[in-house]
Amino acid sequence: IVIMAGADKGIFNDKGRKKESKREKYKIVTHHWGNNWNKGFETYLKLDELLNNESYKNKISFTYVGNIPKNIKFQNSKVVEPLSGEALANEIKKHDIYLTGSINEPSGNHHIEGAQCGLPLLFIESGGIPEYCNGFGEMFNSTNFEEKLNKLINKYGDYEKLLNNYPNSSDKMCKEYEELFTYMYENS
Repeated sequence: IVIMAGADKGIFNDKGRKKESKREKYKIVTHHWGNNWNKGFETYLKLDELLNNESYKNKISFTYVGNIPKNIKFQNSKVVEPLSGEALANEIKKHDIYLTGSINEPSGNHHIEGAQCGLPLLFIESGGIPEYCNGFGEMFNSTNFEEKLNKLINKYGDYEKLLNNYPNSSDKMCKEYEELFTYMYENS
């Protein structure tokens, strides 16, 4: 039995988030408490470098919420101190696209929280992340990040609508655990 993780819909939801199918400038966000390189810093630095290009600077912005390694200095991106709970959800909702470049993450809650807040996902093909994100954005790898970023922007409205049906929540997860424990108890 596989039970997918989920976040609290009472906190991570799209209430109060401005929905538009087209924007002048797309605000991209990610968040991580840990500052390990594998949290996706190769991708986040690549995006920061893309923002040197005038065509991207006028089309997107990038905000990183959380801790960063001491040796990393973003040139074109905003860094926000770590947040949690409603403060984190409110920050996520100020954005349009949720990005995760996290390497070998078995699950992770960060992209779930972004999806539950209604943000289409730009996610790396690594670990268990595709299991949570497929169908709700664009998956990228080390060679096609720019292509997938542009594809997500071009199909933004379609993905934004799909997020209304994002299935992974803590309610669903807890119900499935309860059903499993009940089944195991009754059949032991």
